[in-house]
Amino acid sequence: MSAPDRRLIFLLNVAQRRLQRWVEQQMAAENGLTSAQSGVLFYLGGRDGALIGDVALALDLVPSAMSGLADRMERAGLVERRPDSADGRAWRLYLTEAGLSVRKRAVARTQALNARLMEGFSDKEIDVVVRWLTSLQDKFPKDISKDQEGKTR
Repeated sequence: MSAPDRRLIFLLNVAQRRLQRWVEQQMAAENGLTSAQSGVLFYLGGRDGALIGDVALALDLVPSAMSGLADRMERAGLVERRPDSADGRAWRLYLTEAGLSVRKRAVARTQALNARLMEGFSDKEIDVVVRWLTSLQDKFPKDISKDQEGKTR
């Protein structure tokens, strides 16, 4: 028996590109959504009325990308942008009825996809995968000026 392929960067990149392409095609075909738009709907589902900056942070988007995304989603009737009552410069996003409906379908599709991703693996194996993928966020933070120990370079 040959040794397992341990080209982790290559395998992770190929898997991410294939999964992203599949998700984009499925979401667009079923709901007319991009994965970024789905992410906004998922986030607002638990935090309706969130600050746009908080949504951007949660989705790992730069403010300008989030602003454009919010504009497109507002034009599509999925979200409504309202000024923050405490800070006149800040804006909050709220799901519309259409956004709630599309979110419900997207959640069902995502649950089915997660089930497909876990097929053939035990709960213990999935726990290891989740732990490994989560650890990557700590090992490679958004702020690349910090190393693993959080020291500024």
